[in-house]
Amino acid sequence: MSLVVRRSQPNRGANLASIKEAQSRSELFRAEITRLIRESEKACKRLQEDEDKRLDQRVRDIAFLKTELELKLEEMMLETDDLVALQSRVAKAAGSCSEPLRVTLFCLDERKKRSPPDLLTDEVDEELLKEKELVEGVASLLQHITQQITEQIRLNRSIKHRLERDLAEKSQAHGIDDSCTLMSKLSLHGALKTSTSKSPSSSLTPKEWEEISEKNIAKAEQQKTHSQALRVLVQSLLGQTASDLQNQLQTTAAAFQHNVQEIKNSKSKMEEQLTKVLSELASQQKMRDDIQVAIAENNHFLKVAQKRLAERHQRPGKERCRDPAQLQLHREVQQLTAHVARLKEAAVQSEEEQRALTRCQLELEQNIEIKSSSLYMDEVVCLQQRESVVIHDF
Repeated sequence: MSLVVRRSQPNRGANLASIKEAQSRSELFRAEITRLIRESEKACKRLQEDEDKRLDQRVRDIAFLKTELELKLEEMMLETDDLVALQSRVAKAAGSCSEPLRVTLFCLDERKKRSPPDLLTDEVDEELLKEKELVEGVASLLQHITQQITEQIRLNRSIKHRLERDLAEKSQAHGIDDSCTLMSKLSLHGALKTSTSKSPSSSLTPKEWEEISEKNIAKAEQQKTHSQALRVLVQSLLGQTASDLQNQLQTTAAAFQHNVQEIKNSKSKMEEQLTKVLSELASQQKMRDDIQVAIAENNHFLKVAQKRLAERHQRPGKERCRDPAQLQLHREVQQLTAHVARLKEAAVQSEEEQRALTRCQLELEQNIEIKSSSLYMDEVVCLQQRESVVIHDF
């Protein structure tokens, strides 16, 4: 094959080699940029997916601790309520010791008025002295128990406050992280302007963060255990002291039995009326407690409605309209306020009724004492006084 050799002619005009080289570089650059954009999109999606997973895990972690805190808080509230109820029982038990002690001392003083030769330390005096020592010991013990219960209630309420504060922070964090998981690049456009301020980051690690709640839960469990142990001990002591008092009263009564023959009708009627007044006083107290519970419940709903109003007041600009929900909240606040006011009036009236019944109680007891003073020594005075002493189970 023969080669035809042509002489190259000088370029006249554009440099085609340079143009092709520039074109080739441009095409390579576009391909590189296209690849970079795709890699960037994939990286963004991957990063956001990773962040979504971490946020979702964080939300689950907070929800778990939140549930644990809620359960422990409920346990502490129930335990504290039980302890408060037990405190009331102890207070009533301590109060019920005043009357037996008064009667015992009265009988001892009255028997000192006996004339010789009956003025001697007999079996009745010995049992009365045992009874006096026992009642005073029980009263002192119940006073000490009351102080222990009061301190334990304070500790329970202290840890309850810590749990509530921790739970409130967890709820707020849960809401923030939950809203973050719902964010997208479309929803972010309107929210950028609201995130300009920077808040200081916590120096806590996730482990330290978790340990705070775990310590609060552990302390709550510890106080609950102490509280339960105290309740078991107190209930045992209440049962034992009530039984001891009942047995001693029965023993002392047996020593009086040979002298007991008659009871005056007037005192019997007064005791019957006193029983009714005490029963009515207890019923009135229960009603007053119910009123206080109702006030607390209404105040709770009132605070919720007021909180909703305050929260809805934070709506931006044109969103802060008087919509049906807003009007209903205003009506709810007004109605709940009126309910609370009426309940407070009822509480005041109930307190007045209690004072009137208490005056009746004191008047009846005084009359009983006056009638008892006219009775003869063991046959009337002492026995009649002791009939008003009834030790129920504490």
